[in-house]
Amino acid sequence: MNRAAAAARQPWYIAVPGVVAVAFLALPLLGLLGQAPWGGMWELLTSEEVLVALRLSLTTSLAATAVAVLLGIPLAVLMTRSRAFGGGWVRALVTLPLILPPVVGGVALLAAFGRRGLAGQVLFEGFGIQIPFTTVAVVIAEAFVAMPFLVITVEGALRSSDRRFEQAAATLGARRWTVFRRITLPLIGPSIAAGAVLCWARALGEFGATLTFAGSFPGITRTMPLAVYAALDVDRSQAIALSVVLLLVSVLILVGLRGRFLTGLRR
Repeated sequence: MNRAAAAARQPWYIAVPGVVAVAFLALPLLGLLGQAPWGGMWELLTSEEVLVALRLSLTTSLAATAVAVLLGIPLAVLMTRSRAFGGGWVRALVTLPLILPPVVGGVALLAAFGRRGLAGQVLFEGFGIQIPFTTVAVVIAEAFVAMPFLVITVEGALRSSDRRFEQAAATLGARRWTVFRRITLPLIGPSIAAGAVLCWARALGEFGATLTFAGSFPGITRTMPLAVYAALDVDRSQAIALSVVLLLVSVLILVGLRGRFLTGLRR
């Protein structure tokens, strides 16, 4: 055995825990796939309850992603281009939903948009608008927990991009909007796509904040993750089938990110 091959071999005290870690991560997924009712999968997934939950999940997750894109890209630009927003406190605020327990996030949303919340009380008493336990609440909860994925991805791309192109365009007389639209956005386009996909995936799988802030009402707020939770008490086979669908979606997203958007994530 040559020296290069010997150096590539890892000692047992590194290899064994590594193999255990892989098994620890893989066994639950293998167990889920092994117990999936493949023979009756189509019937379970085409039931009216599942189709309603699937349609609601797609609608709300796409709406939450649209909200995140409309608000998150300008925020990422401010974090990299503005001194007022460039401080660590803004980044800490943006990343907080990533580590905040989802249930706590739901309680915080109730404190903000509930009938007695900071903004919810004004909306309810002044305009008769109630946000909690509605489909709009689902979109807000999903956007709250998913937007950081987009903002952080786009911010990283902006910080690593070459600003000389923007400066050259400004020197030639291009307006700020023109520079942003014709130079900045194309430069960070792959990262925007990557962040949007990650944001949509997180919104699609959101559970805790949605359950706390929006509840679990069939056809109104019961998304796919909530349908999995509800099905556990009624039909375990249906819960497993729905879980397999969400697992396959996650795998497809990872494959897509690796094949098309990984470059944007590294920028």
